[in-house]
Amino acid sequence: MNLSELSRVIESVGRDRGIKRDIIVSAIEQAILAAAQKKYGPHAILEAHYNDENGDVDLYLFKKVVDSDDDMLEESEEIKIQEALELDPQAQIGDELGVKVETPSFGRVDAQTAKQIIFQKVRDAERDIIFNEYMPLKGEILSGIARRMERGNLVIDLGKTDAYLPKNEIIPGENYKPGDRVQAILIDVATTTKGPALYISRTSPKYLMKLFEQEVPEIRDGIIEIKQCSREPGSRAKMAVVSKDRDIDPVGACVGMKGVRVQQVIQELKGEKIDIIPWSDNPMVFARSALSPAEISSIRIDERNKSMEIMVEDTQLSLAIGKRGQNVRLAAQITGWKLDIISKTKLQKRIQDAIANLMLIEGVNETQARALAQVGVLNIRQFAETSIESVLRVPGFEEREVAERYKAKAQALVDEGASFVNGVQSTVNTITPDNDAKSVASEKLKEMIQQAEGASAGGTAE
Repeated sequence: MNLSELSRVIESVGRDRGIKRDIIVSAIEQAILAAAQKKYGPHAILEAHYNDENGDVDLYLFKKVVDSDDDMLEESEEIKIQEALELDPQAQIGDELGVKVETPSFGRVDAQTAKQIIFQKVRDAERDIIFNEYMPLKGEILSGIARRMERGNLVIDLGKTDAYLPKNEIIPGENYKPGDRVQAILIDVATTTKGPALYISRTSPKYLMKLFEQEVPEIRDGIIEIKQCSREPGSRAKMAVVSKDRDIDPVGACVGMKGVRVQQVIQELKGEKIDIIPWSDNPMVFARSALSPAEISSIRIDERNKSMEIMVEDTQLSLAIGKRGQNVRLAAQITGWKLDIISKTKLQKRIQDAIANLMLIEGVNETQARALAQVGVLNIRQFAETSIESVLRVPGFEEREVAERYKAKAQALVDEGASFVNGVQSTVNTITPDNDAKSVASEKLKEMIQQAEGASAGGTAE
């Protein structure tokens, strides 16, 4: 290495790779030290300092000042007091004195070692630069060129570095060829042995939200806020928005004049349908909006289990549930509630079955049974398991003595039913030696019990 050219090399590498000058200088100093250590031995104490004035590296060998004969002197580690005083008039025996020595010439092996040290330092610096540059960009949209597939990931060239688009983060139906431009959101900057690894996504709900932020100035300005978003990438999405300005319609602003804003997002997401709905802090109001375009007849809410039973007209049932349950599934995700969709006809039948079942409790009349059914108590077992405080809130059971008496009767019926089941099961086991026959009989018995308790189900999503 020609040390007289170091200054030009330092400036060139720093300019081309964006690396701080101090890092390159440190790498060169370490390379010089590695070569010098071989020349002066592993025990030699050396320091290398880049000299800005002449563009060279000054090498110093530290020796201990001693008073000994020449034949006892260890030249690489010791210096006689007489010589030390010539270099430093204040030197004393026992001091460590830095003596400037000649920088070693680089042989082929030394040059290769020096080159590896410098390249490693430069690579480490580049990794730090990439990490520090992209870490603050998590959650931002990046754009690059597709290059190749690598271990199931699509490698995207961002210019300064590569990013990985995993297969499961690609919208279903999308196919990329080398040279195609790809846009996605940065979801993670991971540290690996090979340096920072950038992972991007096109399926994340945050990507859809960021696209709307680009298209809608009111979102960028903070006037409109995206509260929630749920997606089934490439198929359908729901996004809830709210406006901080009463004069601005959040849904209309996101849709844009003649739908131009939402169409830009749909085009980027390869035709994904997007329902933009107004957000509300009232769970029932929000659930109605989330299930649009279906019309909701009534909602019964269970705050303890964070679930809702939603009744729709028979003609609205398929619309509320959606194709393969998609509409109710997305609505459940965006609201955070379990949604049970039931048609008016099925609900009426469920209530009638519940009334008939509850009236089996001695003394319970139709009005009381209907009141229980309307609060979600659909059979004798549920009534027996309902807390006394909840029962006291039901019309017809306000008096604690009355409520406790009927709960006791319900529990007695449950116990009687359990004894009956055990007896039948015992009989089945006795008269049916075949295991398959026992299993069939047991399943049939369970089915009969469920029917007796009025069990039923609707379209449900969590």
